[in-house]
Amino acid sequence: MLTRRSAGALIPAEAAFDPRDNRVMATAEWSASELVDIDGAEELLIAVRRPDGSLRPAVPIWVVSTAGQVYIRTWYRRDAGWFGRVLSTRRARITVGRVVADVVIEDVGSGSPELRATVDAAYRGKYTRYGPASVDRMVSEDAAAATLRLTRDGGP
Repeated sequence: MLTRRSAGALIPAEAAFDPRDNRVMATAEWSASELVDIDGAEELLIAVRRPDGSLRPAVPIWVVSTAGQVYIRTWYRRDAGWFGRVLSTRRARITVGRVVADVVIEDVGSGSPELRATVDAAYRGKYTRYGPASVDRMVSEDAAAATLRLTRDGGP
């Protein structure tokens, strides 16, 4: 399946596109057992990859999956902290349950209305026990605009 157009070329759906340098990054799908671990975990640890390839210290964040895809958000977009750094390199390593994986980051923002609704519902369903004060922040307009898709890094 071909989904994107860049410089006149179609890009395979299983690839992530990095608009900063017009480059397609090879990616791999999550296995069913990895998705079970991710769904069962309260949060994941994300260590952003520096430009030289080394890893920054990991930080914990909430994570959801839906339709075989993995998503994370911050309450609001910012250029600083883990969020700003991950947008600059588009690469990280996550640890969640038994899963340790290098990932490619795709900034999907709010995405389509369907994607937004699906990711919002996943956050509400998984984290509802924290109450509306926390969950409502994670499904706000600002948080939806800060939605990132994590895909296993399939190599160069």
